[in-house]
Amino acid sequence: MTPKRPTVFFDNERVDAQALGAGQRAACVERLREGEGGVVLLVQDTTSFDFKHHPHTTGMGPLENQQMSGFLAHTTLLVSGEGVPLGVWDQAVWVRAAAGGKRQQRHARAFADKESFKWVEGLPDLEAAAPYAQLLTVCDREAHIYEFLDYLHDQPLDFIVRASQGRSVTADDQALFAVVQGWSVQQRYHLSLQRRPDRTPREAVVELRFGTLTLLAPRRAQGTRSTLTVQVVDVYEPDPPPGEEAVHWLLLTSLPLTTLLQAHHVVTWYSYRWLIERFHYVLKSGCQLEARQLQTQSRLERLLGVFNLVAWRLLWLTYQTRQTPDASCLVALSEPEWQALYAHHHRTTRLPPTPPTLHQATRWIAQLGGFLGRKSDGEPGVKVLWRGWMRLQNIADTWVLTHPPPQDVGNA
Repeated sequence: MTPKRPTVFFDNERVDAQALGAGQRAACVERLREGEGGVVLLVQDTTSFDFKHHPHTTGMGPLENQQMSGFLAHTTLLVSGEGVPLGVWDQAVWVRAAAGGKRQQRHARAFADKESFKWVEGLPDLEAAAPYAQLLTVCDREAHIYEFLDYLHDQPLDFIVRASQGRSVTADDQALFAVVQGWSVQQRYHLSLQRRPDRTPREAVVELRFGTLTLLAPRRAQGTRSTLTVQVVDVYEPDPPPGEEAVHWLLLTSLPLTTLLQAHHVVTWYSYRWLIERFHYVLKSGCQLEARQLQTQSRLERLLGVFNLVAWRLLWLTYQTRQTPDASCLVALSEPEWQALYAHHHRTTRLPPTPPTLHQATRWIAQLGGFLGRKSDGEPGVKVLWRGWMRLQNIADTWVLTHPPPQDVGNA
């Protein structure tokens, strides 16, 4: 009789990716309950996972072009008002059907039947979080959809959505961007821009405008309000450096907007949208999901559910260290982890009576990943922390083997 192959975790149909996500959302609610309230962001974005190099992997569909094949994931990341990731609130995974003329029919289909309905579905269980924080969803230009803005007006949360050229007109039938560019500049200031794959970090001298506008519903938007009143913050760089693309963020929001301070809050909270891109970066470059060879889409989706927790914890460590550097490292590391880290860094088995700070432990982890720690290097980023974290796990495993906890004689 041939023995049955044991069912592995990622091949087990009883392992539900949705249940993994629900568990992480419940953990987010606990963090909100233990927090201090205030503004909490629900940052949304979509990414694709390409498995064209694994042609035997089944269950995949088309992506951005005909050479790519895989699946998509729309993630909602919970972020504190200070820019610290608090966990994955939601993630929807789907495989696109083969192209069949849907693009030509998109204006005839209801909003709920379109892929763009993901922006609505990315905000589940808001009632669970609403008692503990002021919720604010943050989205990029793809979410500039009149039906989505109309939906948000009835929800227990505020929004910041970056506007896309050509997608809205005002109630008097004028182009949105043209109207705002005609407003007076209310402030010029320096805006710090994060590093991106196509841009080094830099300071941009920008013009700030803000005000109120009423948008007119497009003809296709059935069952919506005929007009929507929104607040607008416009950030524009009139003279970018040679070879650099000018910054232009036209932000639609439901937040009150009567002072410069309120306008700056909107700009700052929108800038935290970058964290969702870093999260997806860790899934691809750190966890290397696209290099996994689990051969079916369902197995890879379960693996993604596990990697979400890994990627979030790494992002949390990166940004929490910058917020609370003097906290004990025990907020992030187990006792064997900090002990192994200290012993490895100092080449000693004599441990201090108290654990190091979070800032010091994070730098030691980063040094394991290749961080040099020079004055000009700034704070370590997620890439070196990922490499260091993987090395720390091996070091900690060895530490536990060579330093077992003392046995409880009374229970022996």
